[in-house]
Amino acid sequence: MSEPNRHTAAIPRHSARPRTADPYRDVAVVDARAPRVNQATVGAFSLLAVVTGWWPILALLALQLGIGLRFGRRYCLPCLAYFELIQPRIGEGPLEDARPPRFANQVGLAVLTAASVAYAVGQPLLGAGLGLLVAGLALLAAVTGFCAGCRIYRVAAQLRGIRLRRIERIEPADLGLRGFGRPAAVVFSHPLCTDCRRLLAALSQSGSPYYTIDVRDQPDLARKYGVALVPTLAHVVDDGSVTRWLVGAEA
Repeated sequence: MSEPNRHTAAIPRHSARPRTADPYRDVAVVDARAPRVNQATVGAFSLLAVVTGWWPILALLALQLGIGLRFGRRYCLPCLAYFELIQPRIGEGPLEDARPPRFANQVGLAVLTAASVAYAVGQPLLGAGLGLLVAGLALLAAVTGFCAGCRIYRVAAQLRGIRLRRIERIEPADLGLRGFGRPAAVVFSHPLCTDCRRLLAALSQSGSPYYTIDVRDQPDLARKYGVALVPTLAHVVDDGSVTRWLVGAEA
C-alpha cells in the first residue's frame, strides 16, 4: 500500500467548501460521488453503443478505463469532469476507500474488452449482451449507489480478513505497548476516510479503550495484518489475541 502525498489541492473561490483530500494525490481515498459520475458515463455510452450498433464506442470506453487505471485520475475524463467542474461547485462528498471502485473499474474494463472482441470477431449477440450487462450495472450504480463490483471487492476483503488469512494476534509492540491491559479495539484507518472518522468518533463516545493504526503512516502494518479495506476493526484481549475481526461496513 503506497503512502499518498498529503498536499491539498488549490480550490477555486466559488468552491462550496475546501477539499480535505487532493483527488490526484490522496489516491487511497476517493469522493464517493466521483465513481457514480464515471459509472453514469460508462453506462450511458455502453447503452448507446448497443442500441445504435456503434460497437467501437465500447472499445473506446475500455481504452479510457484502462488509461485511467494505469495512469491515474488525471487521465480519466469523467473523473476530471467531476473533480474540476462539479465538485468545486457542490463541495466534497463522503470519502471512502478507493480500492472497491477501482476493482469495479477493472471488472468493467474486462467486460467491455470482451464485448468489443465479440463484436470484432462476428459475435454481435454476445457483444450486445456483454455491453448491456455493463450498461445495466453501471447505470444501476450511478442511480442507486449499489455498485456490484464494489460489493464483490468488499465481500472478498471480508473473506480475506476473516477466513483466508486468519489473524490470531496483533502484537502490542506494534503500537508501542507491552500489553493492552484489558479488552480493547484496534482500528486500521485512513485519516481522510469518512467511515473511519465516524467509527473512531463512536468508539471515543463509548468510552471503551481503542488504538488506531493509520494505514497512511504505517503501510507496513497494513500489509503485515492483511488489511484490504478501511476501516478494519479488531477486538483484542490483553496479550493482543484477536477475538473478533470486522472489515469495512461491518466495523
